[in-house]
Amino acid sequence: MYALKQRPPELSPIEAATQRLHAALDRLSDTLDRRREVDRHQEALQAQLHALGNDRARLAAELDQARAEAAEVAEVSREVTRRLDVAMTTIRDVLATHGG
Repeated sequence: MYALKQRPPELSPIEAATQRLHAALDRLSDTLDRRREVDRHQEALQAQLHALGNDRARLAAELDQARAEAAEVAEVSREVTRRLDVAMTTIRDVLATHGG
C-alpha cells in the first residue's frame, strides 16, 4: 500500500523565527566570506599595480639613460666622421703636393 506522507509538525512562532534567524546568519556569513575574498583579490591587484608602476618608472629611467647614451654615441660618431674627413683631406693634399 501507499504510505501516507506525514506533514511536518507545525513550528511554533519562536521556532520559525529561530530558523529564519539562523538562515539569515548563514547568508550573512556567506556574504562576509565572499567580501573577504573580494578584498583579498583587490589587495592582490593593488600589489600588482604597484609593482607595475615601479617597473614602469624603472623602465622609463632606463629608457632615458639609453637615449642619453645614444645621443652621446651619435655626437661621438659625428666628431669621428669630421676628423676622418679632415684626415682624408690632409692625406689627399699631401699626396697631391708630393706627387702621390
